Amino acid sequence: MSNEPLVLLVEDNESLRELMRDALPDFGYRVVTVGDGREALALLESGEQFDFVFSDVSMPNGVSGIELAEHSARLQPDARVILSSGYARAQLPPLPENVTFLPKPYRLPQLLGMLENTQAVAR
Repeated sequence: MSNEPLVLLVEDNESLRELMRDALPDFGYRVVTVGDGREALALLESGEQFDFVFSDVSMPNGVSGIELAEHSARLQPDARVILSSGYARAQLPPLPENVTFLPKPYRLPQLLGMLENTQAVAR
């Protein structure tokens, strides 16, 4: 069993998804990537336990990041949820209480800082 936190990365932009999948392990995170909310929801329902769910708010195929955060709170309440968007938070629908927001564009150090801060709160 690994002590490295497991991140479910939900991103429809393939280049960004691959970049994060390749970068996060260098900082001590295991990563599972999917391209839309439906795939992410299936993984959450599968029973695999994630420490983090990191998703874009706007996702294709009918399950938004906000809906995914709501499902995550029900299915895996210990998972910390980070949502990202190119829209300002004020332009988005209300986010669930269990969500941390990361505005786009972001840099890897910003995401790493959020993962560390969110993990510290969970301890």
